Amino acid sequence: MIYVLPERSQSALFRLLGNLKKSIISYFGQGIRREVISITWPAFIELVLSTLFGMVDMMMVGNLSSAAIAAVGLTTQPFLLLMSVFAAVNVGTTTLVAWNIGAGKVAKASDVTRQIIVLNVFLGVIMSVAGIFLAPHIVTFMGANEDTLKDATIYFQIVSGGLLFQAMTMGVTAALRGAGQTRIPMYYNIGSNLLNVFGNYVLIYGKLGFPKYGVAGAAISTTFSRLVACVAALYILYSGRTKIRINRMGRFRFDFNVIKKVMSIGIPSALEQFVIHSGLMMFARTVSGLGTTHFAAHQIGLNISGLSFAPGMAFGVASTTLVGQSLGANDRQRAKKCANVVHHMALAVAVFVGLIFVLFSHPMARLYNKEVEVVALAGLVLKILALALPGQCTQLSLAGALRGAGDTMYPLYASAFGIWGFRVVVAHVFVNIFQWGLVGAWVALVMDQTIRALIVYVRYRSDKWLDAKSRHTKEDAIKAEL
Repeated sequence: MIYVLPERSQSALFRLLGNLKKSIISYFGQGIRREVISITWPAFIELVLSTLFGMVDMMMVGNLSSAAIAAVGLTTQPFLLLMSVFAAVNVGTTTLVAWNIGAGKVAKASDVTRQIIVLNVFLGVIMSVAGIFLAPHIVTFMGANEDTLKDATIYFQIVSGGLLFQAMTMGVTAALRGAGQTRIPMYYNIGSNLLNVFGNYVLIYGKLGFPKYGVAGAAISTTFSRLVACVAALYILYSGRTKIRINRMGRFRFDFNVIKKVMSIGIPSALEQFVIHSGLMMFARTVSGLGTTHFAAHQIGLNISGLSFAPGMAFGVASTTLVGQSLGANDRQRAKKCANVVHHMALAVAVFVGLIFVLFSHPMARLYNKEVEVVALAGLVLKILALALPGQCTQLSLAGALRGAGDTMYPLYASAFGIWGFRVVVAHVFVNIFQWGLVGAWVALVMDQTIRALIVYVRYRSDKWLDAKSRHTKEDAIKAEL
C-alpha cells in the first residue's frame, strides 16, 4: 500500500522545499560565501578527484596482491618527506602572491612567481637525485619485508625521478592559488590524473602491446603524467591567460630579498611538513610490524581517508587565499569573517563524509582487496577515522587562515605535539605495549587530530595571528633602512 500525502500537506511540503532552496541560494550567494565557494570548489574538485584517482591507482596495484599494496604504501611517507622541502617555497609563495594581489601589485606577484619556479628547478633536481640513490636504504628503514623490498625500491626510484616535474608544477599551483585562480590547477591536475589511470591500465597489466610491468608500471605512469602536468602548467602560465603575467624575454636574476621573504613565511611550514611526514614514517613503521595483512588494511584506510583530507585541504586553500588577499588590502575584519565562513563550511563537510565512512566502510574496502581479513580491518579503521574528521577539518581550515596571515609557527607547534606526542609515542604504546593492534594505532590517530585542532583553534580565537603580516612588513622596512 502506497501512502499519499493529503493535498494541503503536499502544498506545505512544496512551500517548505521552495523556501529551503531560496535560503540555500541566499546563504551561498552572499558576498564572502560566494567568494569562498568560487575559490573552494575548483580546489575541492581537484583534490577529491586526485584522491579518487589515487584510490583507483591503489586498486589497480591491489589487484596484483596485498604485498603490492604494502610495497607502494611503504614509499608514501618517505616520498612525502622529500616533498616537505618544497612546503617552505609553496606556502610562502601562496601567501606572498595573495598579499600582493590584494594590494593591487600584480607585477610584484608575477616576479615572485618567476623567482619561485626557477628555485624549484634547483631543489627538484637535488631531491630527485637523493630519492634515486637513497631508495634502497629508505625502504629498508621503513621495515620492508622480503615480499615487498624489491617492488618498493623500484617504485621509489622511478617516482623520485619525476620529482623535478612535480616541484615545478607545485610552484605554479601555489602562485595561482594565491591569485585566487584555483580553476586552472584543477584542469591540468585532473588531466594528468586521467592520464595516470590510463597509463596504469596499460603498464601494470601489459595492455596495448606493452609488457606487464606490475608495480614498476604504476611508477612509470605516475612520473610521465607529472611531466605532462608540468608542461601544461608552464604553458598556461607563460601564455598570458592568468592574472600573473611573466615576461619570457626579460633577463632573469635571482632576487634574494623575494626568496628570503618567501622562506621567512614558509620555513615553519616546511618544518611542519618535515615533522608530520617524519612522524608518519615512524607511525608506518609501527604498523608495518603487525605484518603485511595489517599494513595492507592500514594503507587502504589511509588511501580512502584522502576523501576527507581533500575537502579540508581545499577549504584551507580558500582560507589562505582570502585571508591573504584581505590582509594585503589591510582589511582585518574581512579576513576574520572569511576564516569563520570557511571553518563552518569545512565542519559541515566533515560530518557528511564521516557518515559515509561509517555507513559504507566495508563496501569501500572491498574495492581494493577481496581478502576477508584485510577488508574487515580496513572497514573497522574507517569507522574510527570518522571520529577524527571534525578535528581534522578544523585544523586544516584554520591553519590555512593562519598561513594566509603569515602566522606559520602555530601550525608547526600543533603538528609537532600532535604527531610525535600521539601518533608516534602513544601509537607505539597502544600497539606494542597494550597490544591493541591496528585499532590502537588508529585511536592514536584520532587523538592526534583532536589535539592539533585544539591548539590551532586556541591560537585562532586569540586574534593575534592577524598581526603576523604587519610584523613581516615591519621587518622588511627595517632591513630596507639598513
